[in-house]
This record gives sequence, C-alpha cells and structure tokens, in this order.
Amino acid sequence: MHAYRSHTCAGLNRANVGQDVRLSGWVHRVRDHGGVLFLDLRDHYGITQVICDSDSPAFAELEKLRAEWVVCIDGRVKGRDAALVNPKLPTGEIEVYATGMTVLGAADELPMPVFGDVDYPEETRLTYRFLDLRREKLHANMMLRSNVVRSIRNRMWAQGFNEFQTPIITASSPEGARDFLVPSRLHPGKFYALPQAPQQFKQLIMVAGFDRYFQIAPCFRDEDPRADRSPTDFYQLDIEMSFVKQEDVFAAVQPVVQGIFEEFAPGKKVYADWPLIAYRDSLLWYGSDKPDLRNPIRMQIVSDHFRDSGFAIFAKLLENAGTEVRAIPAPGGGSRKFCDRMNAFAQKEGLPGMGYIFWRKAEDGSGMEAAGPLAKNIGPERTEAIRLQLDLGEGDAAFFLGGKPENFEAVAGRARNEIGRELGLTEQDCFKFAWIVDFPMYEKTDEGKIDFSHNPFSMPQGGLEALQGDPLNVYAYQYDLACNGYELISGGIRNHKPEIMFKAFELAGYPALEVEKRFGGMVKAFKYGAPPHGGCAAGIDRIVMLLADEANIREVIMFPMNQRAEDLLMGAPSEPLNAQLRELNLRVVPKE
Repeated sequence: MHAYRSHTCAGLNRANVGQDVRLSGWVHRVRDHGGVLFLDLRDHYGITQVICDSDSPAFAELEKLRAEWVVCIDGRVKGRDAALVNPKLPTGEIEVYATGMTVLGAADELPMPVFGDVDYPEETRLTYRFLDLRREKLHANMMLRSNVVRSIRNRMWAQGFNEFQTPIITASSPEGARDFLVPSRLHPGKFYALPQAPQQFKQLIMVAGFDRYFQIAPCFRDEDPRADRSPTDFYQLDIEMSFVKQEDVFAAVQPVVQGIFEEFAPGKKVYADWPLIAYRDSLLWYGSDKPDLRNPIRMQIVSDHFRDSGFAIFAKLLENAGTEVRAIPAPGGGSRKFCDRMNAFAQKEGLPGMGYIFWRKAEDGSGMEAAGPLAKNIGPERTEAIRLQLDLGEGDAAFFLGGKPENFEAVAGRARNEIGRELGLTEQDCFKFAWIVDFPMYEKTDEGKIDFSHNPFSMPQGGLEALQGDPLNVYAYQYDLACNGYELISGGIRNHKPEIMFKAFELAGYPALEVEKRFGGMVKAFKYGAPPHGGCAAGIDRIVMLLADEANIREVIMFPMNQRAEDLLMGAPSEPLNAQLRELNLRVVPKE
C-alpha cells in the first residue's frame, strides 16, 4: 500500500465496502460519543467520516487528536445504515473503521477555526492565511479561480490565439497609476519598473508579425485599495489582435467571457445582448461608466421644466453655464415615507438632499395629483410635463439633482442603484453586460492642464485631423466592458502611426524628445511597418469575484495584501539590510 494513502478523502463509496484502505489528511473535527469517536478527515478533495470505538487498537491514539492535526489512518470501509447516509457528501454512504493511526504533523492551538463559517477579523485571517485557505468557502473560491483560468486558456487557444510571455522587469510607462520601481545594481541611480500592464510589449508583438496574442499576465500598480481592486498586483487576460477594428475585438472577446460566465455560474442567466453605450450617455443615464444594467432605471435631463419656474433653487442654478437638472424615475416609489428615506440617503452622501415629486390618487377622488414640495413650487402643468417625459403614473415618484453634472453624477448613480434595490427593480441572479464606447481622449486636470483621460496609446477617432482642434472634443477608439456595476475589460484600437502618436502626446504635454526617450522602442517599431491593431485586458480577479458572488476581491486572491498594502503573513514591505542598500548604491532618508 502507498506510504500515505490508497484513496483520497472523496474517493470512497459503497463499492469499496469491506476494503482495507489508508487515508491521509487534516482532522476537520472530532466528536466523542462516549466510547465511540467520530472523526471527519479532510483533504483537498473532500471529507470522509472515520469511526473508532474502544475495541480498536487505534482508539487510545485517536483520543489525543485535535483539530487540524495531519494524520494517516488505516481502516476498513463500512457501509452506513440508510438512516445515517449523508447525501451532502460524495462519501456519505460509507465510513472508515480505524484500525491504525500515525500523526504526520501535530498542530498548535489554532488562532482561528477552520471548521464552520464564523467570520474573523481580516488581520487574523491574513496573518494566518494558510489556515484561512483551508476553510471550505475560500478553498472553493481558489479552485473556481484555477478552473476559470484553465477555461479561459482553452477558449483563447480554440479561437486561434497564441500565448506569449512578456517581461516583468521593464521601463516605466504612463498607464494611469504609480509604478513600483526596482533599483538597478549594475546601473547605479537607474531604476526598472514592474509593468502596470504588458501594453507596449503586446503592441510590439503585433509589429513583429504575430497576429493574435494572449497572456494571463501579472500587472503591478501602486494604487489605493478598494473592495474590487488590489493595491499592489493583479492578473489580467491580456489580448491583442492585428488588422482589426473595434467590432472585431468585441466579436472575439464576447464568446470567451460569455462562455466563462455560462460555465461557472449555473442557475444564473447570462444575457447575450451586449449593447454599445457611449460614455457620455452612460454617465447621463446611469451616473457611471460601469453601469449595472440589471436595474432598468434611466436618468433623464429635465432642465427645461425647471427653467424660470417657481422653484428658485433650480431656476437660479440653471442661469449658470454648464448646469442642468436630472431626474431619477422611481416606479413604485410614490410615497412620502420612501421619498424621505431617499432624501436621507442623499444627505448621507454629502448632498443637501434630493428634490422629489410623487404621484398619488387625488384627495377629491377626481384622478391623479402630484405631491411633494417641488410639485407645489412648479405647479401642475410642469409636473404633468415631467410625468409624461418620464413615463410615470400613479404610485410612482421622481427624484431630482441639479448643478454641473460632474459634481453630482456619481451620487446620482449611487442613488439610482439604491432606488432600484429598495423598490425591487434590480434583477437578481443574472449577469448583464454592456460595451462602453467613445471615451474622451483627453481631460482637464485639477491644475487646468490637458492630460490623457484613459490609455495614452489609443487611436483618436478622426486620426491626425481630429487633433487639430480642441483636445477636449476628441474621442478615442477606446472601450470598457461593464457587468453588474463593475468594469471587467478595458481596451482600445491602438495608435500605430508615429505622426499621430507624436501629436497625441504633444497635446498632453509630452514633447517629441520625451516621447522618444520614454517610448523609444514603440516609436522605432512604428517606423518599420506597423499593422493596425487593437485589443483589451480583462481582470481575472474581478471576473472570479463576480462568479463567486463575493463583495471583496481579497476573497478570490490566494495571498492578498490588506487595505494598507501590507502582506501580514510574509511581513512585507520590510526594511532592507544595509548590505543590500550598499549594493544598490541607495540610502534611506529618514522621514522628517
């Protein structure tokens, strides 16, 4: 017999009854029923119940066992009585009567239990991540992640893509986040960077004549953490294709992503209709460039109904350039109690509140009337016009926010989501996707300068001619895939012409010499025959987070950082040794 096991802890069933077997694993839990011990033995594959009574030569040793000891057990397979069968386990029809036991690895008293679903502080869970990973839910999440990655690879190969690896140590590149810098020992005073993405390399692969590339790529960005974003590193499905337009990329990506969701989200509906929504429309309708389309509410501009109206706050506001009033329809929200609750929500979000109108049966029984402070101020004619525009009726409501859209869009988007949840309008157990397109190429920084709003390597719509006018009016061939309120994919058709590239960077404040210095490899390559090309990158961690129905990305990453970008298990970041600093010609300057 094998030194450690003849079967795994999920490998026995009624067909094995009467056989002598050897199992190894962790003691999941022990139950003492007065002279009879029941032990759940767990390994990567599953759980087998082990039974032992005082007649067994192993009884005295098994009595000493505690949770999470690693043991090897010899025994004989017995069938369970019909009343004692556990249908939840693959091994639920049998149990193993223990005749011998060897301790392979004893365990100290546990800082957190593995058995059960008790929630523990994140600091404890991350410090003892190896224990946390033994828990059933987290173990399942990691296996889901592994299977998703395997399926992605198979689907990409099936579509004619080839997998190539790109460097991990490279030069700094403006990808929209801070770099992690790596000092060079051989070149004192110079630094490499960990790649924020394989962006330049995958474009060079296209210039080199490889037609369809993909990679499950690690990316490194020094970012502030969020629930759906790691503060240090993440993995993405990186894709690039030659001789393609935007729609060709969409056609290649949809079967892969949709197939993954259909394969790993059984019982949930995966919508096949992926609409294209312009960035500006997404902000107007949903208050976000990653809208949750499970919620059917669309916001609308209703400024004309408040212009020169009796509601002085909005009327005066609309006298200023660049301001507008938007409405959030709330079908079924037509009660003062609900409207007050949403008004309180807005105040928690930092706004003075939201104006509202709701429609109810008229007190005199003659029909329907508009109610609420706004209705009284603007009168029945305007409220009726608003109701007709928003297609609302008795029992419905609408909420209103005004000002410069960039100042209230995000809050309006959160209010829309809250209203959808509160009123039960948001569809459950489904995934709805949308391509967000026509992103602006540039934006104004807080200092009033022009900078890239997204990926600097995207092709401007209209080419070189489009860059002759106001940069803020230029759109890029750039796109994101949104799903249920999350951004899953970001990509674009690339700028492959040197003259357009130089002009695009010039408008963002990068002179030609700086472009040559920072992107010399790409500029050089584009001078020797570059094909039109484009691609995208899909966040693996975020995809798995959605499939696992988790709210925090750390639940699907094997060894994540905490909120302060610390590895509590390995003790990173750590202070370097003086010898290491001397080798690198570095000195740490104490913080004042």
